[in-house]
Amino acid sequence: MAILAPLAERMRPKTLDDYVGQSHLVGENAVLRRMIESGQVSSFILWGPPGVGKTTLARIIANSTKSPFYTLSAVTSGVKDVRDVIERCKHEANGMFTTGRPILFIDEIHRFSKSQQDSLLGAVESGIITLIGATTENPSFEVIRPLLSRARVYTLNPLGSEELQTLLERALTTDEVLSKRKIEVKSTTALFRFSGGDGRKLLNILDLLEQSMKYGETLVIDDKAVVDCLQENPAAYDKTGEMHYDIISAFIKSVRGSDPDAAIYWLARMINGGEDPEFIARRLVILASEDIGLANPNAMLLANTTFEIVKKIGMPEGRIPLAECTIYLATSAKSNSAYNAINSALELVRRTGDLPVPLHIRNAPTSLMKEIGYGADYKYAHDYPGHFVVQQFLPDDLVGTRLWEAADNAAEQRLAAVQRERWGK
Repeated sequence: MAILAPLAERMRPKTLDDYVGQSHLVGENAVLRRMIESGQVSSFILWGPPGVGKTTLARIIANSTKSPFYTLSAVTSGVKDVRDVIERCKHEANGMFTTGRPILFIDEIHRFSKSQQDSLLGAVESGIITLIGATTENPSFEVIRPLLSRARVYTLNPLGSEELQTLLERALTTDEVLSKRKIEVKSTTALFRFSGGDGRKLLNILDLLEQSMKYGETLVIDDKAVVDCLQENPAAYDKTGEMHYDIISAFIKSVRGSDPDAAIYWLARMINGGEDPEFIARRLVILASEDIGLANPNAMLLANTTFEIVKKIGMPEGRIPLAECTIYLATSAKSNSAYNAINSALELVRRTGDLPVPLHIRNAPTSLMKEIGYGADYKYAHDYPGHFVVQQFLPDDLVGTRLWEAADNAAEQRLAAVQRERWGK
């Protein structure tokens, strides 16, 4: 008797029409669907939580474009493996029967070292391969900038309840095993909750439920059956990925909302679930700059120090500085004035373009530049009382523009008072 593949593997979609979720990427007229239909697939990275279809989507793209498909896992592959695959891709690209550029799919690309990622650059740049990477971590932190500049990043979302319902119904009606069982679905609340937006997790739980019942008995799916089954099989779902995005969102919003008790609770949920402590520490650094900012500049120093400490000592001791920093940030005064200022400035630059730098504050390293007025009439602030003198620093067309507005906290109100005294505004 042949051993059946797990339900999640049996239900793996082969075409976009069978694919569940990510309609913003693969729905009608969406970017990846258009790319597949045109046959012109460029390199990209899929960023999203576990079990939302990253690997499946890569395989569907390869099948749809009839491209040679190679896969590497960043957990087990080194630079030599990358180079070997690239060499094979070169031969494939020159083959008589190849209809599409070879696709190299790298799972967990965030685990590749800088040198491993560097080894991909030439092949991606020259078009030897189309790179599709998959990651559960923010590529901005984990993927080198040269590679990011050569590959678009597409975000995949956790599956919603409607999408999980679609996946459940499809498994019950089309799977070679489940479709032959007598099944009664009474409630899906626990099933969807334990799935946490992870389609693979949902199918694994279904697999366990099916295996726990004798053949011929009615398979009842309700909250009690799911809870009982998972208590008996604690490995049925991966705690390291459980509700990853929901929990980090709750953590961030609790700190922003100045609730240290809630913030510590969500921190404990992440630590207990096996979350990467450096990921948590990075979020604390971002929180310190985005949500506390000038109201308490020491918050950034503490958050950065926490990040360095966690990198050095690891877990379980790392939980203590993480907790200290979390409570400090949650109880600190809050301000997003720096966040708003840079966003406003970037929008202004996009609207107004590259306005000329006023002559008096231009750099004048040569005699010719000095002759045509570069740096002329510049007033050196330290030569004036209080190390300040009124002069123009913005381009002519933007004189009088305000981009930073002081928030309503003591620290920034003091800064604003000094600015009013200096500039009269």
